Amino acid sequence: MNANYTAISEEYVKWLETLGFSGSTVYNCKLYIKDFFEWLEERQIKNITQLTGRNIMEYHNHLETRPHKIHKERLLSIGLLNQNFVAIDKLLEFLHQYGMTGAPVPASRRMKVDKQERINKIEVFTQQEIKTLYNCITDTYLNFPFEERQVKQYELKLIFALCYGCGLRRSESYNMCIQDVDFDRKTVFVRQGKNYKDRIIPMSAGVYSELQDYIYNFRHRLKLNHNRLFISQRCMLHERLKYLQNTCNDENIRAKRLTLHILRHSIATHLLQNGMSIENIALFLGHGCLESTQIYTHLI
Repeated sequence: MNANYTAISEEYVKWLETLGFSGSTVYNCKLYIKDFFEWLEERQIKNITQLTGRNIMEYHNHLETRPHKIHKERLLSIGLLNQNFVAIDKLLEFLHQYGMTGAPVPASRRMKVDKQERINKIEVFTQQEIKTLYNCITDTYLNFPFEERQVKQYELKLIFALCYGCGLRRSESYNMCIQDVDFDRKTVFVRQGKNYKDRIIPMSAGVYSELQDYIYNFRHRLKLNHNRLFISQRCMLHERLKYLQNTCNDENIRAKRLTLHILRHSIATHLLQNGMSIENIALFLGHGCLESTQIYTHLI
């Protein structure tokens, strides 16, 4: 990006942080706006004062036809499109607040999510498939030196403990700190989850054992400048899962889509199958309303 767009992007991020948006929201908005500015530059729009409402409409149309950056064979999901639209609306709001009265007004464009289509796209892993994946962790990264292999395998186990065992969202698991784990009470404390809500989650015996091993036998030995449980960058966690999936010899497992959030979907489905009430699952997941939790009744 040119200097003009870089400066605006930096101030935009500070503005979002001042308003109290979560770290993950700020991070994503920064990426979406970077894409937007680069698209403007490709069209020789190199100063924000040149921005028009027509440019916004054209960029919206571009997003609807642009392939996903990682999954090239797919278009952007409705959820991702709406996140981009929100980021651009917030940028325009920011420009107006900082005195650019000629900036386009926010378009407030949102695409409606088809609830049944969303449910149909969720393909959870069975309890046996989760066990199979977990048991494959010791077979991963065998060609790496011991210290590097240990880090990767420990983080894979931590992913299963937090995203599956505790049902955490990606940002919640990545931001989990050592002090958030209470072994005396056998709970983990989620700070500022979605919609800025805190919650306390009980640890199962398996999660308790896994976190004790991770923290006392691995994490405490490392001298880092942060207290997060994960030591790698957030973007690496998805790569860890994909590597594990490709290591597994089960063709059904390898054919499915595996993400941190699908582990969360999987534990919610398994809890429902095992008899936990919808109300308790909603509390466990940190859902603001039961409607969000009820998709799991449709899955089974």
